[in-house]
Amino acid sequence: MEPEWELREAGAPDAESTVLLLPGGMCSAGAYAELMAEPALANTRLVAATLPGHAGTPPPEDYSIENYARLAAEVATKVGADVVVGFSMGASVALEMVASRSFAGPVVLLGVALSTKDEPAFFRALIRSGGVLGSLPASLLAKGAASMVKRIPASAERQDEIREDLRKNVPQHMRHALNEYVRWLQRNERPAERLCQAGVPTWIVHAEKGDGGLTADERRTLESCPHAHVVTIPGHVFFLPNEVPEQIAGIVLEATHQARHQSVSASP
Repeated sequence: MEPEWELREAGAPDAESTVLLLPGGMCSAGAYAELMAEPALANTRLVAATLPGHAGTPPPEDYSIENYARLAAEVATKVGADVVVGFSMGASVALEMVASRSFAGPVVLLGVALSTKDEPAFFRALIRSGGVLGSLPASLLAKGAASMVKRIPASAERQDEIREDLRKNVPQHMRHALNEYVRWLQRNERPAERLCQAGVPTWIVHAEKGDGGLTADERRTLESCPHAHVVTIPGHVFFLPNEVPEQIAGIVLEATHQARHQSVSASP
C-alpha cells in the first residue's frame, strides 16, 4: 500500500504554472513556508509535499531514492506540476525523477549532492556508524539540523515550529532513509553526466559555504552542459529555501518561464 503524502499548497489555484516542492530529509512540507510566502511567486501555484517517512509521516515500504522518485512523479502528475524544486534529499529525488525519465519538466536542485564526495566527511562517517550504533546517528543528525535553525531569519515562533517538525522524526525511519540515500550517492560513477544526459533544463544551486557542493569534475561537466545552470549563492547558507527565499524565488520563476516555453514549443 502506497503511503499518503502530506501536502501544503499556496499561491493562485488557477495559476498558469504549478511547482512541486520537495523538502530536505527530516523536514516537512512546512519547511518551504518562507519560499511560498515570496511575493514574486504569488501568481504561481505552489504545492509542497513531505517525503513519506519524514517529519513523523507514515513511511514507505521502500526507502530508496528511486522509489521516492517514482512516488513523487505520481504526485507531480496528480497536481499537474510543470516544475519540481527539491532541497537536499528532496533534490536527490527530483534529480532521480528526471534521470529516470519519470518527469520531463524543468527541475531546480537546491543544495544537491551528486556523490558521497559532495557530502561532509562527518556525515558519511555518521551514517556508516549506524551499522553499529543503530538509530543513534539519525537522532544526532536531527539534533544537529535543529541547532542550525537559528540561522533562519525568522521569528522565534517560526524557528520553534521548524524544530518541532524535526523532533517528529522517528529515528528508525530516518536510519533507513539515510542509508538508502548514501547508497544512491554511491550508485552512479558519473552522476553529473547522467543528469546532463536527462536533457532537462536544470538549475543546480549551492551556497559558497554551508550546504555541501560539487566536485571539480562535476562542476566542469555541468557548466559545459547546454541545459544546466550552475548557480552559486554568495555567503554561508545552510537552509537555502529559508535563509535566501527571495533569491530562490527568482530561480524558480526562471524555471517556470522555461516550462512555459517548452509547452509552447511542443504545441502543434
